[in-house]
Amino acid sequence: MTEFHADDYGLFPTQSQRILDCYHEGVLNGVSVMPNSPWLPRCMEMLEEQGARPLLSVHLNLMEDRCLSPKEEVPLLVDGDGVFRVSFGRLLLARLSPRREAYKRQLKAELRAQIAAAAPYLERAGAELRLDGHAHWHMLPLAFDALMELIAEEALPVRYIRIPMEPLSVYLRHGLRIFPFHPINVVKTLILRLLSKRALRRWGRELAGMEQKVFLGVLFSDHFSYEKMRMILPDAEAYAAARGMGLELLAHPGAVLEPEDIAKLTNRDDRRFLTSEGRRTEAEAFVRLREELETV
Repeated sequence: MTEFHADDYGLFPTQSQRILDCYHEGVLNGVSVMPNSPWLPRCMEMLEEQGARPLLSVHLNLMEDRCLSPKEEVPLLVDGDGVFRVSFGRLLLARLSPRREAYKRQLKAELRAQIAAAAPYLERAGAELRLDGHAHWHMLPLAFDALMELIAEEALPVRYIRIPMEPLSVYLRHGLRIFPFHPINVVKTLILRLLSKRALRRWGRELAGMEQKVFLGVLFSDHFSYEKMRMILPDAEAYAAARGMGLELLAHPGAVLEPEDIAKLTNRDDRRFLTSEGRRTEAEAFVRLREELETV
């Protein structure tokens, strides 16, 4: 089965409704929920009220808004108000820091709190425990190690962890047709491939017991138009089928457009991404793809 997935559900109600519209009107059939959002209870109610039953994942978040752990317990991750202030680069290098074990303990505490916060909603929906990360930060070595140790220590019944190692061959076979996309996405894709290989090397035995999926979405992030989605989908599905795996195709249709919501965003890079015009393009792609598939 192909999972057409949207991250960031539950951040704000109106933004989440835009994601739900892609469920009702498009091919969207999976969402990741923001466990530390104060709006998550209301947004999960919206799923029930609208009879929506997408696949659910916990969108582990170390960069936007506030921690769920007591802020005094995670000072390496947050500021004095409990707002996440740690950067991708700092967490990447933390593995080499003398405070490596302190970082890992604090990461484990926060990941534990976020999974626990989302668990009641998953149980109510009859959903299995699936995990991914906001901006894929869960793949950072210390974060991933903390997560895997937490899963083992608490015997968490994790069904799936997103491993964002995109198969470049699916893109390259289309040559120049894959353009345009944001050049920085090439860097992100390559970094995530390296981090994914490291995770598979270190935790391959444990991950082998979980569901395996081919993943696509970072290279075209913020530029995943209908034309690109339609172009690569047959090849991506064939690639996954040949390996006996499912396919997770990620887009970000949940734009944050309301000024009062934009003002509440705490991460500058996140604000730019969450308010991007590319999110409307990706929402339109999900809807147009369903219209086409229904006519086939």
